[in-house]
Amino acid sequence: MFTGIVTAIGTIEHVEQRGDLRLRIACPFDPANIAIGASIACSGVCLTAVDKGGTAGDAHFTVDVSQETISRTASQMWREGAQLNLEPSLRVGDEIGGHIVTGHVDAVGKVVDWQPVGGSMSVVIAAPPSLAPYIAEKGSITIDGVSLTVNAIEDRPDGSVHFNLNIIPHTEEVTTLGEMRQGGEVNLEIDTLARYLHRMQMLRSSS
Repeated sequence: MFTGIVTAIGTIEHVEQRGDLRLRIACPFDPANIAIGASIACSGVCLTAVDKGGTAGDAHFTVDVSQETISRTASQMWREGAQLNLEPSLRVGDEIGGHIVTGHVDAVGKVVDWQPVGGSMSVVIAAPPSLAPYIAEKGSITIDGVSLTVNAIEDRPDGSVHFNLNIIPHTEEVTTLGEMRQGGEVNLEIDTLARYLHRMQMLRSSS
């Protein structure tokens, strides 16, 4: 379980095909605090650390990424040199600064607009029809592992939805979201609460 509050940016420094894809990710963590078998969210994807090394502030950890995960996440994110938003799993007693995030990507979205507004950036992202019922104005959504608030939504004739987000300068600086551009792909995870509310509504409607 995570909160969508990114603690560091990691860089994929080595990629090896071993049936699954094995990645070594450089990060500024202390390896003493990385437990083998622990979960780390990598741009919104919950992965398991299978190895670690380095020193405090100059560490690395290794994860295996299945073909199923690759097929359901943003293209080009699992390449050498790619940067990833990192968040260790939530511990009992930790502050929930964002919202409850599972690290399971629901769909891939596409950036359709990116414009400066004041000191921030206004971003419009297209989500597929399967996610349209779960995205609401002023609700939470996770973009590449970052907890954000939906400012506005527009339902499209094809059943998809465009939604607007505001990226403040601090978020641009401490995450990879400052690198988003028109046409780019992002990992989307809907709010867990919205998932259960939709299921309850479906059951109520069918009874």
